[in-house]
This record gives sequence, C-alpha cells and structure tokens, in this order.
Amino acid sequence: MFHVSEMWCYHWKWKLRHCLCLFTTYIICMQQAAHGCYDCRIVLTDPSGVFTSPCFPSDYPNSQACKWIIRAPHGFIIQLTFIDFDIEEAPGCIYDSLTLDNGESPMNLCGITAKGLSYNSTGNEMIVSFKSDFSIQKKGFNASYIRIAVSLRNQKVIIPQVPDVDAVSVAETVLMPELSQFTLCFEATKGSSDDNDDWKVFSYTDALSTELFSFGKSTKGHFLFVSGTQCILENALPRNAEFFTGTFQQLCVVGDSFSGSIGIYAKSTYHIVYCPGIFGKVIPGNGRLVLGSNSNEVSSLNGDIYNFRLWNFTMNAQTLANLSCDVKGNIVDWENEFWSIPTSALKAENNLSCGSYLIPSSAIEPTSCANLGSLCQATVNATTPTPPTVTTNMPDTNRNDKPNNGGLFYRISITVFSSSSNSVSKVHDVVAEWLNRTFQNWNYTVYVVNISIHPGSIKEGAREKRSIKSFGVLALLVYNSTNNINLEEEDIRQKLISNNGTMEGGYKLHTVDVDPVEKCLAEENPPNYFWPDTRPTVTNFTLCHGSSVQTASRTCYLGLQNYTSYWGQPDLRNCTENAADIANQLLNLTGEGQQLTSDKVNDVVQKLKKIVNDEEIDESLGSTVVTIFSNILTSSDSVLAASSSEALKTIDTLALKIQFTGPSMSISTRNLALGVSSINSTSFKGGSFSVSPQNNASDFQIDFDKDQTNAFASVVLPPSLLKNLSQDEFEVISRAQFTFFNKNGLFQDAENPANLTSFVVACSIGNITIQDLQDYVKVTIKHTKIQEDPKPTCVFWDMNKNGGSGGWNPEGCQVGTESSENETVCLCNHLTHFGVLMDLQRTITQIDSQNTKVLTFITYIGCGISAIFSAATLLTYIAFEKLRRDYPSKILMNLSTALLFLNLIFLLDGWIASFDIDGLCVAVAALLHFFLLATFTWMGLEAVHMYIALVKVFNTYIRRYILKFCIIGWGLPALVIAIILASANTNASHVYGKDLYGKDANGQGDDFCWIKNEVVFYVTCAGYFGIMFLMNVAMFIVVMVQICGRNGKRTNRSLKEEILRNLRSVVSLTFLLGMTWGFAFFAWGPLTLPFLYLFSIFNSLQGLFIFVFHCAMKENVQKQWRRHLCCGRFRLADNSDWSKTATNIIKKSSDNLGKSLSSSSIGSNSTYLTSKSKSTTNTYCKRNSHTDNVF
Repeated sequence: MFHVSEMWCYHWKWKLRHCLCLFTTYIICMQQAAHGCYDCRIVLTDPSGVFTSPCFPSDYPNSQACKWIIRAPHGFIIQLTFIDFDIEEAPGCIYDSLTLDNGESPMNLCGITAKGLSYNSTGNEMIVSFKSDFSIQKKGFNASYIRIAVSLRNQKVIIPQVPDVDAVSVAETVLMPELSQFTLCFEATKGSSDDNDDWKVFSYTDALSTELFSFGKSTKGHFLFVSGTQCILENALPRNAEFFTGTFQQLCVVGDSFSGSIGIYAKSTYHIVYCPGIFGKVIPGNGRLVLGSNSNEVSSLNGDIYNFRLWNFTMNAQTLANLSCDVKGNIVDWENEFWSIPTSALKAENNLSCGSYLIPSSAIEPTSCANLGSLCQATVNATTPTPPTVTTNMPDTNRNDKPNNGGLFYRISITVFSSSSNSVSKVHDVVAEWLNRTFQNWNYTVYVVNISIHPGSIKEGAREKRSIKSFGVLALLVYNSTNNINLEEEDIRQKLISNNGTMEGGYKLHTVDVDPVEKCLAEENPPNYFWPDTRPTVTNFTLCHGSSVQTASRTCYLGLQNYTSYWGQPDLRNCTENAADIANQLLNLTGEGQQLTSDKVNDVVQKLKKIVNDEEIDESLGSTVVTIFSNILTSSDSVLAASSSEALKTIDTLALKIQFTGPSMSISTRNLALGVSSINSTSFKGGSFSVSPQNNASDFQIDFDKDQTNAFASVVLPPSLLKNLSQDEFEVISRAQFTFFNKNGLFQDAENPANLTSFVVACSIGNITIQDLQDYVKVTIKHTKIQEDPKPTCVFWDMNKNGGSGGWNPEGCQVGTESSENETVCLCNHLTHFGVLMDLQRTITQIDSQNTKVLTFITYIGCGISAIFSAATLLTYIAFEKLRRDYPSKILMNLSTALLFLNLIFLLDGWIASFDIDGLCVAVAALLHFFLLATFTWMGLEAVHMYIALVKVFNTYIRRYILKFCIIGWGLPALVIAIILASANTNASHVYGKDLYGKDANGQGDDFCWIKNEVVFYVTCAGYFGIMFLMNVAMFIVVMVQICGRNGKRTNRSLKEEILRNLRSVVSLTFLLGMTWGFAFFAWGPLTLPFLYLFSIFNSLQGLFIFVFHCAMKENVQKQWRRHLCCGRFRLADNSDWSKTATNIIKKSSDNLGKSLSSSSIGSNSTYLTSKSKSTTNTYCKRNSHTDNVF
C-alpha cells in the first residue's frame, strides 16, 4: 500500500511540475510572440533619429524580417552611422545579415565589421533590411541617421535617355546671353556596355526647338555644333576610340567666332581645331539648354555628367590647366540655383572632383588610415614605396571600438639590422609582415596603423668583415581598450623582443623603444572656450559662448611625422549668427527623443520668429523651419500653450515670405504641411488645395487644383473670391497660402473646452483680409474618428479672442449638407484656420504623457502577473482533485479561467492591432469583450453563491447547481456578444475595431482593438458592470454582517484576532467580488488621476490577489502542495487527518443541508460546506423532496 501511495505521489509530482513548466514556457513564448520588441517595418522621415534591431541591446529573436525606409526631402541625402553592430558572422552573410540599399548597390553586412562606420545614400532614400534565421542570436545593431543638405557639387547627374521626360535643364531664372565667345567645361562618363557612336552630351535650342549649340559624337567623330555648323574635332579627340569611359573625364571646349577656332583641353593636352564655318557666327540668347539630346533622332550620352560650367569668354591653355573648382561659370555653374533637375536624375557621391566630403572629416588627416579616431584591422598591406620614406595605410574594416572614442596610441621606434643589400621596399615588406604576425592572436586587441622606414648609417662588422645596414622603423600602434585592461609599454616591448627570431630574411632587431602618445593638454582657446585633456583623434564639444543651443568642437589630432598629438583649430562655425546654421541646430534640438519643456519651446519659437521676420526665406530654409514646427507639435498641450499664438503667427508669416520658383511649392512633414501657389489676380477663376496621405509614407501629399477622393482636408476657392477687394489690394495679390495641421496642440481655447474632432486647415490670400464673400469657400475636413451621431460645428480660429491668445469662433461658417460621419463640409464667407468641433459624450480629462506611460507600464506588468497567477490558481485546482470537490472551488476555477483569458487577450491585443487586418481586429475585440463580461458575471455569481450559502442555508436545494451557474456565467456574455454582432450584421467593424487608446495630452496613444460604438460601450460594459457592482456591494454587506455575527458569538478568540480575521475576510471578498472595479465610477474631476492609478494597480493584479487569498492562504491547498510538491521535512505525510476531518464536516453538514452550498472566500473552516458523494446525494434528494425548494 505504501509503495502504491509513493508511486501515485511521484506520478502527480511529475505531472504537475511538467504542467507548470509547460505553462511557464507558454506564457513566456506568448509574451514574446505577442509583443515582440517593437515594430521593425517602418518609414522614418524625421530629420534625425535612432533605430535598433529588435530587442537591442538584448539578443535579437529568431526568424526576423525587418525593414526601415529612411526618407528625406529633395536636396538631402541620408547619412547612417552604426553606433553598435554585432550580427552572426558567416561567409557571404548567408545566415543573419543586414542589407543596406543606398540607392546604387545593396551591400550585405554581418559580424562586427560595420561598427562605428558611416554610410551615405546616393539619393533622398535609404533602405535598411535585417533578417535572422532560426538559430544563433547576437546583440544586433544600434544605428543613428541624419539628413544632410547636399549641394550640387556633391552630386552627379544621370543624363536622361528620353527627351522631355524628366529633362535636366538650366533653370528658367537663368538668362542665356548671346555668345560670340565661350568656354565650356564638364566631366562625363559613358557606360562600358554601350556601343552607340551617335549621341549628344547637351543641346541648346531656341523657342521653336531649333538646335543652336550642342556637343556629341557621330560616325564621323566627336563634333561641336554652333549655329548651323558642325565642326568635327578629329585631331583633338579620337574618332574610333571612346574618350569618355566608366570614370569621369574632364573636357573643356573653347569657341571663338572672331578667329573661327575651337580649342579642346583634354587629359592635360590642349588642341586647336580650325572651323571656318563658325567665323562671325553668334549663338542667340534666351534659349533652352538641356543635358542630353533634345530629339528622338539622336540619343543622349548613356552615362553621367558633372560640373557643367559655361563662361562667355575664352580661356587659354595655361588658364585651363590651372582651372580650379572655385572658378564659377559666370553664365552657368554647377550649383543648385542654376539647374532644374528631377530627383531621380541626381546621385550623391563622395569621390567627385569638386565635391566636399559628405561625412565630415578634419582638415588635417589624424592618421593615414582613419579619420577621427577610427582604428584599422591587424593586417599590414605592403605597397611599393618611394624611397627614402615608406608609409603604409591599413583599411578600416574590422573596428571593434566605439565611434570617435579613439584608442590608446603608442609610438614604437625600432632599429633593424640587415647583412644583405636589400632595398627599402624589401625591408618594408619584411617588417610589415613581421609586425602583423607579432600582434595577431594576442591577449590584447592591438592594431598597427602606420609604418615608416628610414635607411640608417652603414657600419663595419668587426667579426663579419662585411657591411651591415641599419634601418630605423617608426610605427604607430593602437590599443582598443574597450575591455578596460591596461596595456603597459613594457608588455609591448617584451612582445617585440620575444618575437625577434621570427623575422625573416636575415633581419635582426637591435633596439626597441615604446612610448605612449601624449594627450592634448587642457587649454582655453579662444577666450571663453575651455577644452579638457583629450586623447588623440577624439573630438570635444562645448556650448558656444552665450548660447544654450549651438555647440563648438575641437579635435586632438595625431601628427604623421613623429606621432605626437596636437590641437586642431576650434570649429566655431555653429557659433555664428547664420540663419541656416541656427535652424539646423534648432532642428537637432527638437528632433526625435528630445524632451521639450514649455520654456524650451518658447525659446525655439522666438528664434524661429526672428529668422522668419529678419531673413530671406528660400525653400531649403523654409523646409527646415516647417520641420522644426512639426517636431514642436508632438509636445503636449500644456507645453505648447504659452507659445501657441506666436507659433501660429510665425507659420503664417513663413507662408507669406517663403520664396519659390514655378507655379507652386509645397513642404510636407509629419505634423505640418505648407503649400503656396502663385495666382494672377486679373485672370483668377477659382482654385483648390488638398492634403492626402502618401502611400507607405508618414508625410502628406499636397495637390493644387486636383480632386482627391481620400483627402484629409481640402479647400475650394470660388471664382468671386477677389471681387470685393480694393484696387490697391487687387494689385498686390500674388500668392495663396495653405497650411494643414495634423496635430491641434496650437489651437487651445480656454473658453470653449469642446473637443476638436478634425484636422485643422488654414487658407489666406497674400497679406490681406478676405471676408463677407458672395460665394462660400468650401472646406472639407476629415474627422479624426468616426462619429456615429455627429453634431458638428464649423469654426475658425479667431486670433483676437481671449485677450489675443485666440479661440474658436463659429461666425460666418455653417455646416454643409454633404457632411457625413467621416467628414464635415464647412461653408464659410471668409478665410482663416478652419476646424470642426464636436460635443462628445465619451471624453476624459487629458493626462500628461509621463502619467500615461506610467499607467500603461503598470497595466501591462499587472496583467502579465495576473495572467501567471490566474493560471497557477487554475492549475492547482485542476491538479488536486480533493480541492475541487466543493462548489466554491468550481466557481473560483471558472472565475480564474475568465481572468486568465481576459489578461492574455488584453496583452495580445496591441500586437494583433499592428497587423492592420480588420477581421482579425474585430474578432479579438469581440473576444476581449466576451471575457470581460464573463469575468463580471462570474464575480456576480460568486456573490450569489455566498448569499445562498450563508443567508438562505436551510431548505435550499438547486438541481445541477454548477451547470446552471456555467450556463449563466458563460452563456449570458456569449448571448450579449451574439446580439451585438447580429444587430451589426455585416458592419461589425462599426462596433468593434482599431482605435487609439491610452492617449496622452498631445493625442498620441497605442493602437488597440476594442469597442468603437459609444452605445455598445456604455450599455454592455459600463451598464452591465454597474448592475453587477451594485449587486456585489449588496451581497458584500450581507455576507460581512453574517460573518461578523457568527464570529462574534465565539469567545475563544481575542478582540484583536477577531478584527484581523474580519479584515482578512473583507480584503479577500473585495478582490473576489471585483469591488475594486468600482474605482472607475470615482475617476472624475480632480480625483481622476488618483483613482486611475488605483484602478490600474488593483484590477490589473486581481489574479494575483485571488491566488494569494483563495489559494496560497487556504489550509487545504497548503496541505495538498506540501503532500505532493514538497520534499524532506516540509512534505506532509499521506496518512494525515485532513481528509478525515473534511469527511466529518461533510457528514455533519449534510444532515442539515443535503446537497449543501459553501463559500471558500470567508476563511473559516466552519463554513466549508461541501457536497456529499453522488449516492448520498441521490438518497437525500428522494428522502426530502417534499420539503425542498427546487430551482
């Protein structure tokens, strides 16, 4: 018998432990799968930012497929820097890899090779893709990006191959004069696979498309076409061979109609070709110059062109030979303002002849292989040197340090003796290879960066009687001290001496000296700028004098001659009062991740106001200013309140002052869009403006005079708009300005707290007031959320209200009949900022972003803990059959099941919402609603059961008691959900769906699948719980009166024991009956925040409290745990009297109650009334059927 009992015990211990293990694994896996780490398929459009691999700095998960698309406006490129990089390494990166598409050629990266390196895009977009396989995870990567304004000097142009399609031409603002003399210089490439010998590099035509001036090649050879004459350049350029190749070749052409000669300067050679046909001919002005061919008859050069410059005078051979990049063409120059180039034709490069480095580098090279502290791999590449000094550079391909932190530098000075007559290059190769071997696989990560070989004096050997040559070797060694282990000079010296015998070719090491490279000492230069002690190759930053925004920098360089450190000149460029520089500083100050206070925002707005009012605003500066305002709009309403009025006025002034070419211009950012359109007051026939979403982008698409069916906002101006203007006003009108606000934080009306439920769009004409129009301005604005019963009011922002701080005013606007639940059509007789106000019933006081984050954190952590302990409670009662024999335990199991699934679905909800699958979101919202109602219902049934067990004890028999409870507990919520879905028919998405919840003060929140319909929410959630809450409160009072009355009759306990016992009963019943859910009814007015915290803490942890009070603290549960889960002295023997005691209680109770009811929540053994066995119950039912009340 004892053996059987032991086997049974072992079986249950094994079973329960594995169940708990599987459950824990499931919870962890589901959490990981549910939440992942964050969304890694996004579009990044901020001026700067940071993104990481999933879960960084923890290991990235398996089977990831991430994609980041980084976009910048036209005229910018993307610079990406890997701050940290560690991806599983494999040949060809065949397992885990990061793919970087810079717009030209994708590259795969893995291992640690990219750490600290920067990469540039060739256009205004860069795509970063990351994938991981099913095994081996690493830390991943941490990358930062920034957009860089690119001048045309850093970009080449891909010559268009189809005329008039994305044509590259000289800007319309550039006037072409008559040319009797000219000098033309450009650089070009030609595709290696292109065998076409009939092409043109450029073409200049008049208004009738008659060609006046061009350069190209035909079957006769290279030619220059001037005013009807084609001059073959057969002696200057090859006829049968290609002058232009895959690399840029510069060509200069000099034309002089007075002498009839053409000069060709190519490959440092000047040729003169006489062409009598051009004698006395003049190239007419006011034509159109395009790159490539202007007709379909002759193709364009299949290649790239760069640095196209044109002068209206001739240059001689000496001038052309000395021609530098700083000499600008006085007619056409290679600058942005001279050209009209589509973005698709531009490509940025670092190695262009007149370009500046896109990645900032120092004026003086700190070492010959790395800028600003970069380290080199431990490989010395030998090159053929030029005596007497040989310098070797090592490529920076295997960095393992943090960027710009630099390493510890050491000077190594050694003398090498050789008995053979070898050249310096031979000595260099031998020493380089020896140093490479010496420091490979050492305990320290050491890189030899630079080697210099200097022949020494010749000595006569006393014994050998032959000459011995000595060579001085000066090397720079870098120790990457990221592991914080000190490397002493003596260690390096002994390492070299111990490897002396490994030097090949008969070379011997004679002397070795190792010295650390000194730091640049602290100093003040210029006055008020203090620089601390700094290691070589490290750049220090400090605030500009008198500024809290702009920064100055200074680099400690490393000299190449003797490997000593020295300070570079301070870089004070950011400290100058340059509008573009200040704007860029403000852009970084307000970028992603920056915490903005009210004072900071006000300071930024004041600086922007000064820039806009005092400076000339071009499109580039205007784009930066709009982006700064967009960044500011992400702040909370409280932060924006003080400066909102000034910000709106500054945006209006910006729209009025910004300079642009062409019929219109637009600037689009995440939260703000600006459009300006030229208008002709004399021929104005109306116009329109619309803002709509872009595909796969966070910015907006702005259209003029186009109908957009899915526009967020649109403004239609009537033809009679300008009729009531005075003559003076009529003459000065030249533009119409439109502004679209995705965030409404700048529009805060203290007197009208009604909610703004739409976007805001503004429209104005020049700097004049438009009002009392004959025909209405039609403004259509999308609602920010669907309104089932909309009661909109069309309003405009009146700058004069509320003492000049502004407010909403409905005067002059009315709601159009075309309005719907999705959008409102406003008809107004004036122009200004328009919006839609809505009287919402389901509104709460705005919570600041900090409290929102804390509440969200508490909720998710609490729900996770609650799910774990609800599952633990459920598993305990499932595993031990003796615990679930009574009715209270079975009811508790059902309540724990409902709580478990409620918490799990809540945790998964946000992750599922990210998939943007409507049907899936509706299903999840309905399930969440069902388990919420089921939880409420089972809490109510707990109260009903306690009432029956403690109040109506006698003569109460309910047939199939638990079955009926289950029908009510699970069936009633299912019936409610079924009715809702049936009434919605095919429009279930109007009841359930995705929306923003947990919104902070600036309107940002998390996507969540939940109830969208107001009526459904208040009836089935608030109303349903209200009924259950009132019933539970009543039951709670009755039950507590019963408990206190029974316990008070006992005299064997002290007063303190009675109070503690009753207090425990109160607390346990509070969580069991869900009394804490009632905190929601008290979250109003000034008590909102405290009660929201109480609600989040106690209700998210309800599963934990139920486990503690109704599982862990129950004596019979403890005994079962001790009997089956514990070992040694903690284990309870199988022959304990627990079961006997319980049996005696059953027998005594069943004599009076028959199939009795009990409550496990009170904590008194005297109230643990359990049901009898089936046979006893049946007998009792037959015997007492005439006295019982059967339900």
